[in-house]
Amino acid sequence: MLFPTMLVGSYPQPEWLIDRQRLAGRFPPRTRARELWRVPEPYLAEAQDDATIVAIKAQEDAGLDIITDGETRRESYSNRFATALEGVDLDNPGTALDRSGHPNPVPRVVGAIRRNQPVGVADLEFLRRHTKRRVKVTVPGPFTMAQQAQIDHYGGSRQLAAMDYAAAVNAEIRDLFAAGADIVQIDEPYMQARPEEARAFGLEVLNRALDGVNGTTAVHICFGYAAIIHTRPSGYSFLPELAACACQQISVETAQSNLDCAVLSLLRGKKIILGVVDLANPQIETPDQVAARIRRALPYVGAGDLIVAPDCGMKYLPRETAFAKLNAMVAGAQMVRTQIAAATKS
Repeated sequence: MLFPTMLVGSYPQPEWLIDRQRLAGRFPPRTRARELWRVPEPYLAEAQDDATIVAIKAQEDAGLDIITDGETRRESYSNRFATALEGVDLDNPGTALDRSGHPNPVPRVVGAIRRNQPVGVADLEFLRRHTKRRVKVTVPGPFTMAQQAQIDHYGGSRQLAAMDYAAAVNAEIRDLFAAGADIVQIDEPYMQARPEEARAFGLEVLNRALDGVNGTTAVHICFGYAAIIHTRPSGYSFLPELAACACQQISVETAQSNLDCAVLSLLRGKKIILGVVDLANPQIETPDQVAARIRRALPYVGAGDLIVAPDCGMKYLPRETAFAKLNAMVAGAQMVRTQIAAATKS
């Protein structure tokens, strides 16, 4: 099937589950943020299960081919995994600069980073029980987690910490594939935000996270949530380097930034998860607009190597807006699919 469709990762959580106004009023939390949840602790897990089913159903109703759990149980894309690891002092957070240059509370690494047990396998198993379609799960990347931490161990070396984060991610990915994941995506937005460090050791730690993994893996690199980071550069500061990554798929934004898709030709051999839905603009795309964004990439990426997705996670959008944008995305992908089929027949 040409142009399969899927989320990058997150889908909007219901207002009855999480305080969306408080969520939107801050940078994504790096430490735990229990105060964001509206449901008392004894009932929270059940409420998150119910909301996850709603997110799965919304994706299926929109016509997506590959389904995530919407990251419904997460306060942010990274903190649930990062705070589940040994070596982190959860009671006394540290401080690190976020990608806007502002200080943010972060996990404080006080010992060797270790993963003692699976973090997302139960979430994957729940997802598999509630859809018959292919499924994707996401994990935060080792480079990004090392950037989102205060490193008081490892002699303060972010690179050494990142290597142990990579070992933890590697173990998690192996368990996710063993539990039935079709695709596992590593989220590495800080490779774009910190390109010099990414060039120094980012690929090394990313490939360590993928070492020996059997299964379809993706890497997502982006400019940050559109609701939080409002200015988009016209191009990536770190992207062609991912041609040397051991993953099979690379997820990029092209809609809001109006990315020159010629850069995608430097990623030959990789499937491209093409961001074609602008999450900064509340206006709903038309299928024609989505189709035009897909066609922009076709001179540089074979049709069989394109997967269609939003630019980034949809977490901060109103639910009705997110659903309408997904419907337009699916319709736009079908338009191009039909056009290519017709051209092939003629």
